[in-house]
Amino acid sequence: MAGRRESLLSKDKAHSSAFFRSPIASAVFLGVLIGCVFAFLLPHGLFFAPHHRKLKARISHPQIVSSVVCALPEQVNALKTDILAAREKNSELKKEVRSLMEKLRMAEQGKGHAQEQVVVLGEKHKAGPFGTVKGLRTNPTVVPDESVNPRLAKILEEVAIYKELIVCLATYNVKEMLELWFTNIKRVGIPNYLVVALDTETEEFCKSNDVPVYRRDPDEYVDSIAKIGNNHAVSGLKFRILREFLQLGFGVILSDIDIVYLQNPFDHLYRDSDVESMSDGHNNMTAYGYNDVFDEPSMGWARYAHTMRIWVYNSGFFYIRPTIPSIELLDRVATRLSLDPKAWDQAVFNEELFFPSHPGYDGLYAAKRTMDMYLFMNSKVLFKTVRKSNPLKKLKPVVVHINYHPDKFERMKAVVDFYVNGKQDALENFPDGSEW
Repeated sequence: MAGRRESLLSKDKAHSSAFFRSPIASAVFLGVLIGCVFAFLLPHGLFFAPHHRKLKARISHPQIVSSVVCALPEQVNALKTDILAAREKNSELKKEVRSLMEKLRMAEQGKGHAQEQVVVLGEKHKAGPFGTVKGLRTNPTVVPDESVNPRLAKILEEVAIYKELIVCLATYNVKEMLELWFTNIKRVGIPNYLVVALDTETEEFCKSNDVPVYRRDPDEYVDSIAKIGNNHAVSGLKFRILREFLQLGFGVILSDIDIVYLQNPFDHLYRDSDVESMSDGHNNMTAYGYNDVFDEPSMGWARYAHTMRIWVYNSGFFYIRPTIPSIELLDRVATRLSLDPKAWDQAVFNEELFFPSHPGYDGLYAAKRTMDMYLFMNSKVLFKTVRKSNPLKKLKPVVVHINYHPDKFERMKAVVDFYVNGKQDALENFPDGSEW
């Protein structure tokens, strides 16, 4: 029994020694040994990125954390710089888009006018069939000349839209009406308007109210009228001042300040004439013209003479395109007003616009259009007709000009109350005409 046990033990030792001497056993032992060494030397694993350990070590260090925090304001400043640069780029893109939109609108609107100009100004053509022939009604615009007034040109590029804007002249003695004027323009959402300030106080007042303003360079003639001139004298200045706007290539709505804006007037222009003007007429006949028969009984059979009549255009609200006839009109009116201080600018404006050529006088060849009297409404139409008619009261005019009444400011506020604030009785307490 003892001999069998010893025999078995000797066999186990022989097998063990044979196992360790085999190649497989040696490989297994070597692999386990190498694994233990790597586990000891590389506790985070063989493929752990060294820079992660460095980053962790740096972040865990308080000085490193402080430096990272200090670097944040620099990054914020860099981002702010990028944002400002992006905004400037965006502003430039907006200007480019506005310029392209302007060219597109002018191209679409002027397509028919350009075709007419080619027909009239180009080679001679035979007349077309009866009823199809039309003459040239739209004169070409002038080539802009920025050398006339570079400072004004820069302002207009910022303010105007589609090369158009509203312009008014103002002195500080009409501050209340001026404020009501631009308040309603802002309310309607009209961005392209400019106040030509005739004194320092008006300029500062406009700037304090975020109103686009332009102060002319010192001019002895203009400054003297601004200081001591009456309303007619100040009104006459506009023809001289407007010339530069037209020379720079801008279409202008010339506006007095006794006007309430209820819609954007640029949405209601035809732009097919040199001048589009509000009328002082109060019905279809007086506003658009009529055949007035003059009766002279002493002439017997020929006692009746037909005359053509139209009530005058209002020189306090008109749109004028930058054309040669338009500039000639301004020159004619400004010249006559400078030679005759007692002349009324509105009378001279209409005489130069309507009187035909005759012996000793060359008339102005300017195209003109009368504005819709219910959209571009004078105060006689409003207080004598519209407020007494329920159907007409429902119409919303583009502008209302308080030109027929001396209590301008009170009536302007009443117009705002009626059309903007919805007070149906706001117009009722005023007489049709003037009490003085």
